[in-house]
Amino acid sequence: MAQQATALTSTPNRAPQRAGTQVEFRNVTKIFKQKRKEITALKDVNITIPSGSIMGIIGYSGAGKSTLVRQINGLDRPTSGQILLDGEDIVPLKEAHMRTLRGNIGMIFQQFNLFNSRTVEGNIAYPLKLQGMSKSERKARVQELLEFVGLDDKGKSYPEQLSGGQKQRVGIARALATNPRLLLADEATSALDPSTTRDVLELLRKVNREFGITIVVITHEMEVVRSIADRVVVMQGGEVVEQGSVYEVFSSPKTDVAANFVATSLRNTPDMVEAQALQAGNGRLFTITMAEGVGFFDAVSRATAAGVSVNIVHGGITTLQEHSFGRLTLRMTATNPEAENAIEEFYQTLNSKTDIEEIR
Repeated sequence: MAQQATALTSTPNRAPQRAGTQVEFRNVTKIFKQKRKEITALKDVNITIPSGSIMGIIGYSGAGKSTLVRQINGLDRPTSGQILLDGEDIVPLKEAHMRTLRGNIGMIFQQFNLFNSRTVEGNIAYPLKLQGMSKSERKARVQELLEFVGLDDKGKSYPEQLSGGQKQRVGIARALATNPRLLLADEATSALDPSTTRDVLELLRKVNREFGITIVVITHEMEVVRSIADRVVVMQGGEVVEQGSVYEVFSSPKTDVAANFVATSLRNTPDMVEAQALQAGNGRLFTITMAEGVGFFDAVSRATAAGVSVNIVHGGITTLQEHSFGRLTLRMTATNPEAENAIEEFYQTLNSKTDIEEIR
């Protein structure tokens, strides 16, 4: 029976038509057997992805990200644990039942996975044809999707005639064709340049905002997480080593791997070469995490009033989930003996409220 997938029609600022899928991992472990060896790809993973949210799953190669995605769509099954989609454990389901559930899951791939022998229209229509939708319905649906992703003039083109960003827009349109409640984007922007990446991420944000679809973004790029996600899970060696809101993880990473990812995105802390160059000057250097409520400006005012020269020599401030956040590196130079005590007082005051480090 044909699926009625006509719910996409976009009206600015309208409420999402239906809630996205909630995904839960409960003590999920996946062990692969290779010859006489066992490889643990996922170890005791516990994650909750709220309905209608955008979750970023980040980690280096081999962290277990792609294995995790394959558990969600049932293309692979865990060795132990539960995976719940809207409260239903999919681990024990038979393949026939999983095929039905996959109708509610869209996939977006790194290499686009388009059929080169089909036009853009043909690629988008393919999943609808598999579902038995009539030709007239498919045509209307495809046109609607092309307009939504901004490719209404490319329907007759073939993939080889498109740019990378246009190909990914086709991939997104195809993923939306069956009106899914969950989208899985596996390294969907890794093959794109920064400008095109921003456009694609904004399109995914639009999908989430207007239709309430839950989106899981698998990536090794923290900038992607910063740009689009509500929450982030950091993986290493098959384990979840950190998770929380994007603001929580960016402003106060608890693990080295999370801190390294944050540093690649924000670039607001001097690297080793820059720090050595800064140390060549006079005074003391402090790198300070800037977050709301730390009293930074009051502390600076007191220091300058006591005769401390304060200069910002490195840093950056951004906005994460409606919170200001960043790091600044200050050069503080005493202009009189009393000012030395004022610098130490400045350090102690901020040390009790935020992360402050002296570069030595």
